Amino acid sequence: MNTHYACFVRPARAAIGVASFATLAACGGNTCIGFDSCGGANVTPSVAISGTAATGRALASATVAFSCVQGSGSTLSDGGGHYTITFNATPPCILTVTSGGISLHSLAFAGGTFNTTPETELMLVYIASQLGTSESALIAGFPTNPQFQQVLASEAEVQAAQSAVVTNLQQHYSVTLTAPAFLTTSFTAGQPGVDSDLGALAAAGAIDANGMPDPAAVSLLSSAGLAHPLTVTSAPSSGTNGTGSGSGSGMM
Repeated sequence: MNTHYACFVRPARAAIGVASFATLAACGGNTCIGFDSCGGANVTPSVAISGTAATGRALASATVAFSCVQGSGSTLSDGGGHYTITFNATPPCILTVTSGGISLHSLAFAGGTFNTTPETELMLVYIASQLGTSESALIAGFPTNPQFQQVLASEAEVQAAQSAVVTNLQQHYSVTLTAPAFLTTSFTAGQPGVDSDLGALAAAGAIDANGMPDPAAVSLLSSAGLAHPLTVTSAPSSGTNGTGSGSGSGMM
């Protein structure tokens, strides 16, 4: 064997091995194809979302569908309206709960607890109006509209919309809501908190006999959102870092 050639091959092989290891490390341990790309670099991460679907009573055995920026999934609620899912997805996600003639919507800007109730339905009505559209158009356009995705990814904008819903409902219907963080507060149907607030809203006429927001409540939050439009100024992002500008705490 040519000793000069052998001396060249061994260092070359060693260099290739070091480069391969460095590339693998840069990929977070995922298998790499070639020297400039990672086979697992674009794998959608796993996310866990749970919550409770209720209208003042639990929505038992309801279908809960999740439509996210990347990924989708579905599950069934249990007898208490509780649901949980772990799946490959990139938030934000829009949640749709269907049970008989009831269809309620919510959102999740990250993994964690995100409930679905008439209050979350009204929150989406408010956000849609802030964006100059309807709730149905927001839901239909969400998979491909970067502006919609950006706003629903913003924890700050969502919390501001949540506060606006509470303020408007309390003042218009003369009720006191004990769980203002209705989107992310864990609760049990029939117990004080989010569920008792739903009962109070139903008694005041904000929720109809079928468990859906009353048309007057929908009109109230739609007008409030229109009065406080959002103007999104930065690039779309997922998770809790989406940003926008505008006022989300409007009151009519």
